[in-house]
Amino acid sequence: MGASGSGTSTLARALADHWSVPHADADDYFWVPSDPPYGHKRDEVARVSLMREVFVPREAWVLAGSVVGWGEAVVEECDAIVFLTLDPDERLRRLEEREVHRRAGRSFDEDAWAEFLDWAGSYDDPSFDGRSRVLHEAWLTERPQPVLRLDSAASPRALVDAVLDWSPDTPA
Repeated sequence: MGASGSGTSTLARALADHWSVPHADADDYFWVPSDPPYGHKRDEVARVSLMREVFVPREAWVLAGSVVGWGEAVVEECDAIVFLTLDPDERLRRLEEREVHRRAGRSFDEDAWAEFLDWAGSYDDPSFDGRSRVLHEAWLTERPQPVLRLDSAASPRALVDAVLDWSPDTPA
């Protein structure tokens, strides 16, 4: 987990590939599929129910994204949590770069994009009352699972290696 643009999906996919297990992204359960995407939230009960149908019963899986405030029942089944942080300017640069590839020749709502960037840029603002670093840090203190904290300025390979080398029995 981590802020939008911190690399949670990239790391989760790489770990899932390494372990040959399914990868799930919280956004795929939070949002109802639509075009343009991310316009309609799925009901909280339906989110968890869908997660339980699709991947939770499997022997192993990797979940990317934030489920704070709605997915704790699924997180209870996780062995560990990886929390990614990244310099805010670099996160926003990555988001811009990612969006250029997503849009590639498609029209998009510039107002919605500006609103998203404003939201994503507020993550590190301690006074922001939405999905934020403060909210994530508080949530992590309530989790019984070990938490590995990584700076995602490192390469995806280095992040995978850090997770693979980590022993949850020792503080990160």
